[in-house]
Amino acid sequence: MGTRPLLNRRLAGMGTTIFAEMSALATATGSINLGQGFPDTDGPEEIREAAVRALREGRGNQYPPGPGIPELRQAIAEHQQRFHGLAYDPDTEVLVTAGATEAIAAALLALLEPGDEVIALEPFYDSYAACIAMAGAVRVPLTLRAPHFRPDPDELRALITPRTRLLLINTPHNPTGTVLTADELAAIAAIAVEHDLLVVTDEVYEHLVFGATHHPIAALPGMRERTVAISSAGKTFSFTGWKVGWVTATPALVAAVRTAKQYLTYVSAGPFQYAVAEALRLPDAYFDTLRADLSRKRDLLVDGLAAAGFRVFAPEGTYFVTTDITPLGEKDGIEFCRALPERCGVVAIPNAVFYDDADAGRSLIRFTFCKRDDVLQEAVSRLRRL
Repeated sequence: MGTRPLLNRRLAGMGTTIFAEMSALATATGSINLGQGFPDTDGPEEIREAAVRALREGRGNQYPPGPGIPELRQAIAEHQQRFHGLAYDPDTEVLVTAGATEAIAAALLALLEPGDEVIALEPFYDSYAACIAMAGAVRVPLTLRAPHFRPDPDELRALITPRTRLLLINTPHNPTGTVLTADELAAIAAIAVEHDLLVVTDEVYEHLVFGATHHPIAALPGMRERTVAISSAGKTFSFTGWKVGWVTATPALVAAVRTAKQYLTYVSAGPFQYAVAEALRLPDAYFDTLRADLSRKRDLLVDGLAAAGFRVFAPEGTYFVTTDITPLGEKDGIEFCRALPERCGVVAIPNAVFYDDADAGRSLIRFTFCKRDDVLQEAVSRLRRL
């Protein structure tokens, strides 16, 4: 094998994810895991039963169609029309994927070539960096800075070069909780149109907004034909293990993404696709209750973190809260998070791992509030020991 490293050099430094490391630490120490964003209760019982029914009736137990089952593609198209006023053809403009993570990977592998530049909102979810690297492209961060975490259109414009191919947008934004405004998205859209750029938009937290409004960039002038919109069922319906995501875009963009996707998983989650088709048609009351419940949990954790001495940046969306540890006399979020389980039995995620410029996020750490009230209350109680 010689002296050449076994791991493709494009993935150098991208070993075990911080989520795996911190979740293992939570298990080893018996700590409360407010790091990785998964709920500790399942979603609606009728949707779980829909999956059981599909399994028993033999629907989806064998390979489903490559683009996804027709029932789910129709439900996704109806969802886009119902919530966003966007019309998509379920046969040619919708693609079902193994979660949003695969959708992002397939989109970037399909649309990028070596040397292309991708401008992404920083801090960014760690899979973005890995997928851009696997495509041989170059990530260019547009940094969202504390305390407001808003994008600067002038800074975005200054980052564009002849090699810029694609803008990678995430709203509601993980980990900061920022929800991009209509004006911010209009400014980004104008730049994309002016420079003829593709846009991939990760909208998995589209229903998890508090006192803000989620605006899909695909609805703006000139954007429908250049935008690959991505979402999933995991966050909205609290079945993160089912891994059912989707892409909506023009037929040409969907065909490109499907070409890459078919060599990743080919198909996945057969019976769960039938259940998610039912979930997407749940009444408005479900989505309203989900938002209200998470908003209450957000306030519980935000208030508790502030009382424990953190500087807290209350999120407008997602189910994460970003905090600054500087008021606690701390500076390094990675060291702080590794020591936190032993100090008070709670696990968080250091935001530095989401930055190319680690200094920009060095003192920031992220907690999730998609847990039971009693778990959040116990975590807050433990954090007061700091």
